[in-house]
Amino acid sequence: MRGAVACSVLVRGLTGILTDIDVRVAPGLDSVVVFGPERDRLAAGVDRVRAAVPACGWAWPSGRVRIIVTPSTAPSIEGAHDLAMAVAVLAAAHPTAISSSRLAGLVLLGGLAPDGRLRPLRGILPAVLAARDHGRSLAIVPRANLTEAALAPGIDVVGAEDLRAVAAWLGGADNAVTRPAFVTAAAEYTGSAEVDLSAVRGRYRARWALEVAAAGGHHLRLIGPLTAGFGALARRLPGLLPRPTEAESLQIRAIASLAGTLPAGPLSSIAARPYVEVHHSASARALSGSATAARPGALARAHLGVLHLESYPDLHDRTLEALGASLEDEEVVVADRDHLLRMPCATIAVLTSHECLCYASSATACACPPAAKARHRDRLARVLAERVAITIRDNPDERTGFGDQPPESSAQVRGRVTAARQSAARRWREDGHTLNAHVPAALLRARFPLSRTEAAPLEAALRSGAITRRGADQTLAVAATIADLRGADRPSTHDIVEALHLRGATRP
Repeated sequence: MRGAVACSVLVRGLTGILTDIDVRVAPGLDSVVVFGPERDRLAAGVDRVRAAVPACGWAWPSGRVRIIVTPSTAPSIEGAHDLAMAVAVLAAAHPTAISSSRLAGLVLLGGLAPDGRLRPLRGILPAVLAARDHGRSLAIVPRANLTEAALAPGIDVVGAEDLRAVAAWLGGADNAVTRPAFVTAAAEYTGSAEVDLSAVRGRYRARWALEVAAAGGHHLRLIGPLTAGFGALARRLPGLLPRPTEAESLQIRAIASLAGTLPAGPLSSIAARPYVEVHHSASARALSGSATAARPGALARAHLGVLHLESYPDLHDRTLEALGASLEDEEVVVADRDHLLRMPCATIAVLTSHECLCYASSATACACPPAAKARHRDRLARVLAERVAITIRDNPDERTGFGDQPPESSAQVRGRVTAARQSAARRWREDGHTLNAHVPAALLRARFPLSRTEAAPLEAALRSGAITRRGADQTLAVAATIADLRGADRPSTHDIVEALHLRGATRP
């Protein structure tokens, strides 16, 4: 009996485990058997391999071919094990043509076309990172994925056009594969001119709310008439956030790779934060993702960026349950019978809604029936209200603001936001937090003990029912962010009052 083992990666979110493809060829009637509880799902990959091997000029081994996949789980990403399976078959059938020393320590990633071409895969970046974390030093990927795979530090990657080139490299032909180009430095973070905050005239309250939300990582609601243009405001929030660090940029790219939305481009860090817009008709799966396909949903794709929920009161109740838990835990967990997908979702949620169902431009023009209006206002008051620290009811007056001084640009506001975030990170470094919105309430109260005078506005709001106890804790976090923006060590009474104004009434 002849045998060989090749290594691939089973991707599970932003992590993965090494998968050994063990092929044994024994005398007997020609047959192919896959061992494992999910052999039916692996059978499609075997069919692709059986077509690709002869297409590249290699004879399929005669006799009994046994393919053992360990761990015995089919890949969540279609075709992820194709290349490793084909190389293991070639190494078992033609041991003299494949160098065992080159095969050792190598990870093979890529799908196969019937003619032997390597098809690009989504999720290549997290797969290469998982291979590095498990001690592998070299990975072969489809040439179309080479730019993406080369972003993984600490591991060498090469690209191949087809199975023939991979076999030639394993046989000693170094020029059969392509090495990544030189990585150039990322361009300076300037944001997009099309969504710069300087294009928004007037709207001072809404602009201030965006700045505070960006500085502290607070979720916010924007409620107003049809003409409020909340979508335009939400799209400008990512430009107020600091430039991602190298580690954050790698996470953003890895999630985009899994989602299949990674843009083609030079080998540099992503300069812009993600912005994901979700329509109110979205399902719970659209937000959470699919564990079976290892495909992240909108929550994970908005990690380290902004998630805009349009007409949020109209979201389905099951969607709201998944959304609320994930925003609270900053993590999305999706499970089915055989798979588990765990993804980060540290995002800033922007919830926007119209005042009424008829989308009137003003309260006087509203034509909603009283019962429908009452239901809508009740949804505005209840849905995700306790998850949001800032609520702005904005009714912009289009007749003003034209002759004002040019408003600040996103870069100017981003400078203050970055300084405020640095202050918060220094304050909470020993406690393991970076943003005021993520600090537990008990720790906030211990760090900022309030005098009777400072606590008076919060006590009054609690007694009147304008805020809940949890809302008071969120208001203190927002006040700490306002203090950071003005360079103070702790929030003042004025900061607490301003935070209460930014929170708005619990019941719109």
